[in-house]
Amino acid sequence: MKEITFTVTDPLGIHARPAGILVKEAKKFSSKITVFKGEKSCDMRKLLQLMGLAVKQGDTINVQVEGDDEDACAAAIEAFLKENF
Repeated sequence: MKEITFTVTDPLGIHARPAGILVKEAKKFSSKITVFKGEKSCDMRKLLQLMGLAVKQGDTINVQVEGDDEDACAAAIEAFLKENF
């Protein structure tokens, strides 16, 4: 299992357009990808669940990646987060 800790710097937080692209990126991999914000968690492949976390600027999220392609998946997700949020 790989884990990514990321603090959102985008003034809008995780908002619709880039979140939709993030979901598409997550669907490219077979690994299970779970996002945690505080006590809440969701499947990164589910846009409405991801938006339901209401991640704002300054919030820290944890992403757990588990599966056959977890190394490539974690690297791609981390790169996407750094570039877009």
